[in-house]
Amino acid sequence: MQQEVIDTMPLKHETLSALTPEEQAIYEWQMWTPGFGELGQQKLKSTSVLVSRVGGLGSIVAYQLAAAGIGKLVLAHGGQIKPSDLNRQILMTYQGLGQSRVASAKERLLQLNPRLDIQAFDENISSENCDKIMAEADLVIDCAPLFAERFAMNDGALAKGIPLIECAMYELEAQLTTIIPEQTPCLRCIYPETPPLWKREFPVFGAVSGTVGCMAAMEAIKLISGLGSLLTNTLLTIDLRTMSTRKLQLNKNTLCSCQQAIKTKGLAEHACE
Repeated sequence: MQQEVIDTMPLKHETLSALTPEEQAIYEWQMWTPGFGELGQQKLKSTSVLVSRVGGLGSIVAYQLAAAGIGKLVLAHGGQIKPSDLNRQILMTYQGLGQSRVASAKERLLQLNPRLDIQAFDENISSENCDKIMAEADLVIDCAPLFAERFAMNDGALAKGIPLIECAMYELEAQLTTIIPEQTPCLRCIYPETPPLWKREFPVFGAVSGTVGCMAAMEAIKLISGLGSLLTNTLLTIDLRTMSTRKLQLNKNTLCSCQQAIKTKGLAEHACE
């Protein structure tokens, strides 16, 4: 199966941030990883990642990126903490019931990494606010359950020319892929329309969210630093009921509205319908 390798992700800024002695000590063990090193750590520190939302999937992604030393997190998640969140949303607490989810996430992440820059939006992403929320992002990680949000992030990332990591789960199944504008299929290539049977609430174990969330965070670290190869043009599916995995090759859909717009108008000008 052909798998495209991206050397590294281009950042909006040219200058990498130097590591402080404290950061050298905290991230020493991961900097021992061959192919990562201090340069990879500097790239993490110099990168801004949007995570939407910070529920079962997003809380794991945000936590692992904060622990790894990402420079900035943009978090988007509306609403207040409910009892049903507590089986999987590790950035939420029992004491925080009824309070803002994104505020709880920000507080907990800063307890882990007080050096982290966090921009928090107490709202879910839509086509109306996508441009505002994505403004500071070098990379987007989609952890939203609803396809309206997922399509808005897909379209926004393509319009801005920034990578998008797509992760999702249902019951004991999970999937993951990386979208690079102009180089790979996009979310609308995979799902031209919202699946008709998809529901907002579904069976979920926190351990399943945690599994794919950790993998999405690792995919982001690889993309930012140039470490290893990526799930580009590839959909990784995981069945935790049987502990089996599959890699499915993805191809661009010539009928996809995004791909047609990119081809006819150019990436910077297109707007997906």
